[in-house]
Amino acid sequence: MAKTMAINAGSSSLKWTLYEMPEEKALATGIVERIGLKDSVFTIEYGNDEKYEDVLDIDDHEVAVELLLKQLIELNVLESYDEIEGVGHRVVAGGEIFSESALIDDEVIEQIDSLIELAPLHNPANLTGIKAFKNVLPDITSVAVFDTSFHQTMPAVNYLYSLPYEYYEDYDARKYGAHGTSHQFVAERAAEMLDKPLEDLKIITAHLGNGASITAVENGESVDTSMGFTPLAGVTMGTRTGDIDASLIPYLMEKLELTDVQDMIDIFNNESGLKGISGISSDMRDLEEAEANGDERAEIALRIFEDRVRNYIGQYIVKMEGVDAIVFTAGIGENAPTTRANIMKNFKFMGIELDEELNDVRGVERVISTEDSAAEVLLIPTDEEIMIARDVEYFKNQQANN
Repeated sequence: MAKTMAINAGSSSLKWTLYEMPEEKALATGIVERIGLKDSVFTIEYGNDEKYEDVLDIDDHEVAVELLLKQLIELNVLESYDEIEGVGHRVVAGGEIFSESALIDDEVIEQIDSLIELAPLHNPANLTGIKAFKNVLPDITSVAVFDTSFHQTMPAVNYLYSLPYEYYEDYDARKYGAHGTSHQFVAERAAEMLDKPLEDLKIITAHLGNGASITAVENGESVDTSMGFTPLAGVTMGTRTGDIDASLIPYLMEKLELTDVQDMIDIFNNESGLKGISGISSDMRDLEEAEANGDERAEIALRIFEDRVRNYIGQYIVKMEGVDAIVFTAGIGENAPTTRANIMKNFKFMGIELDEELNDVRGVERVISTEDSAAEVLLIPTDEEIMIARDVEYFKNQQANN
């Protein structure tokens, strides 16, 4: 049977899912962590809740790919490498070059490399995964799926910053957004659940995890999104600031006696958000426990997170002149009923209301609004990997028909 792998490569990790296609049946999933370091952790989940785990030294991504494929055969998940007909790679930044997924060739690899400045932490790692699979399985269909592609439909009024226009023309300074694959998946799934054409709906999708973004989807297209030039902008996140006044950069650098602006950006990315405000953790579960025990800063962090998400939802309702559905997804969106309730309580005046009993759930796909709510509110677990696999299937079919 034909099989496809969906790959999300990090600088020292390789996360993957193996599908039987076009049935979209997940056969195995796993992650290789600490690549290039001692005691790399190699995990495969497969079959009927079976799990394989090993700890060994894995020098690089190519070695990780070779070990992964060999182990899938030893576990009888694969009979041979020939069963894998396609592989799809998540790539964070596609800039304005890629408005959709792309069949990977040497030119596409060069173009992804040229966009590293837009995602210096992510694109190099994504390229590493692409090259590793190319070396091990050179002849299969390889596809790059970009986090930013879904947002390329935004109009200029929503993606341009109020900077001298030549900064956009000369340096590509604009909003690109992120999490596009997730936003697209849950928007399409919401339309299916509501049994209405996606093109007829106004949907707000809230991808709330350690990284978080909100997107306005109108007529099936992204018209605005909260993340910006990089994934640092938008709502408060686990360790990221979200939107701030740019003047804080030189001000805080002087106070902290920093001379390298990258040190300041690192603080904004890794030491801020829920973690920075609370002083406890970036994990919502830890903060909810601390709040229950009377921790004031944990309470403030949670209220700030809810407020920033609520602000974007309200903004996008106005922008689209209404909303048919609001979707919660990703780690927090799927698993924090109290957070969902607190975000949505301010929309009761608009007739949008959660059903308390339906909302008291974690990770289960369902409508969570009342029957008479003015807009549907849905909980939809995201599945970026299946979107990647579907794009690979599309290109395989294109190649077969040519």
